[in-house]
Amino acid sequence: MPAGERPRERLEKYGADSLSTVELMAIVLRTGAADQSVLNMAQELLAKFQSLHKLATASLQELCTVRGMGKAKAIQLLAAFELGKRLQTSRFPQEEPLNSPQEVARYLLPRLSFLTQEHFLTLHLNTKNRLLGMETITIGTLDSSLVHPREVFKGAIRQSSAALILAHNHPSGDPQPSKEDIHLTRRLKESGELLGIPILDHVIIGNRNYYSMKEEGLF
Repeated sequence: MPAGERPRERLEKYGADSLSTVELMAIVLRTGAADQSVLNMAQELLAKFQSLHKLATASLQELCTVRGMGKAKAIQLLAAFELGKRLQTSRFPQEEPLNSPQEVARYLLPRLSFLTQEHFLTLHLNTKNRLLGMETITIGTLDSSLVHPREVFKGAIRQSSAALILAHNHPSGDPQPSKEDIHLTRRLKESGELLGIPILDHVIIGNRNYYSMKEEGLF
């Protein structure tokens, strides 16, 4: 490839935003294999996983199944994706209040939308709806027997939380709540009312979208 058309030189001359996804991946991978260029390897990765989102959630073992991808290259990709996720999560200032479902979703989407298992979280708020902390209650299939009120409110009492927001993700990408989600929310909401720690919302995160039970009139 002529020097002026190589991804590194194009990035230096025109900036990173001028490069395609394949070219950016080629820079991260650095080199190809004996029988293919690094650009072809990047194209093959995207073709196998069908989208950048699915590629970003692939495991080390899954990445290594692609022709020419050794462990070192797979680790380079995983590190690049993790840096991108951390950049997204650092954009929301801790002191910014969570006053609407949109703000809650903006905070949670980069944290939850890439996960391949369900994570049930609680967001602890002070009297001004500013975030005191976030706690993971359970990982795996959501089940009311696993998400017990005592586990949900133990951290809230310890942190003197004024209110809670419940959140979990749907790895399928569809944020619509199940009957179990609604039943669990009502159970926890009743417990919060008894304890004087109200639950303000339950936000379900899908693939770049969300469902707010408050917005949908379930609160």
